Amino acid sequence: MAVLLGIDEAGYGPLLGPLVVSGAAFEVPDDALDCCLWKRLHASVTARSVKRDHRLPVVDSKKLFKQGTGLKILERTAMVMAAAAGQDATNMRTLLQRIAPTAGDELAQYPWYQNLDRALPADNDPTDIAMRANAIQRDLNANGMRFLGAVSELLPEGHYNRLVARTRNKAVVSLGMVFRIVDRVARSSGAKRLRVVVDRQGGRLRYREPLMAAFPNREFSIVAEAPERSAYQLRKAAESIDIEFLVDGETHQLPVALGSVFSKYLRELLMASFNRYWSERVEDLKPTAGYYQDAQRFLRDIAPAIAKEQTQQSWLVRSR
Repeated sequence: MAVLLGIDEAGYGPLLGPLVVSGAAFEVPDDALDCCLWKRLHASVTARSVKRDHRLPVVDSKKLFKQGTGLKILERTAMVMAAAAGQDATNMRTLLQRIAPTAGDELAQYPWYQNLDRALPADNDPTDIAMRANAIQRDLNANGMRFLGAVSELLPEGHYNRLVARTRNKAVVSLGMVFRIVDRVARSSGAKRLRVVVDRQGGRLRYREPLMAAFPNREFSIVAEAPERSAYQLRKAAESIDIEFLVDGETHQLPVALGSVFSKYLRELLMASFNRYWSERVEDLKPTAGYYQDAQRFLRDIAPAIAKEQTQQSWLVRSR
């Protein structure tokens, strides 16, 4: 058996809120490592979000969530898949402990992320979640596969700023989160063969140096470095990690799309906590998604509360 891991992020561009990078790992037969999971699991999942389709939509999170429409569809996909991996949770704190175990201590340092006991699912029926998870598990079993679960890395604002100041490059910070996820899955799964697909952000084509720095004890080879795809192989004895950075990876690989879903879901839950905190201190405050233009409006609106709470700018606003 081998492991197929897809990785994507949420919150790379905003001025407010955390950066979240998540992976979704599937144990699959060796001969299925290069297959399309949407096709293999067509009985229970779909690559389209269509109301009349009873199957679970596993697609890029931007197709499942839009501001003002609520969490329901995005949450359903995230919570069903979490339950299929035994990562189901009744509140935010438990969910974070299961997929981002180091995040709790960091979030505890921010007053706007103190309320992690929000009940989950927030907008779905737990019975429906459980029934859909059973359908996913049956389909996985029928295809000799297993969903190992979601793995997330999370950087709240102040921690993000410290790392960006140290590296002077937010892409390097994001890439470090990706490599930590790869390492976590490689260690926990014990897979002899791990294939990793990462949704590529920006125009970077060459990853040789950061990969060799992150995995110094492995033999390294370049498979491809092209505008649409950069691919590498890392070997150590009988173990191999095949990692590729793919443009629009969430449209080509189900695990990448699912990584996008978990990243977005966690970020939206935390942004809800963020907005709740400031709305308790500023009357009639309009919530924000954290993106630059609206974040500037939000910061103006909460300026008196920032002064009253003596909140440090570097702890609240991301540097870039």
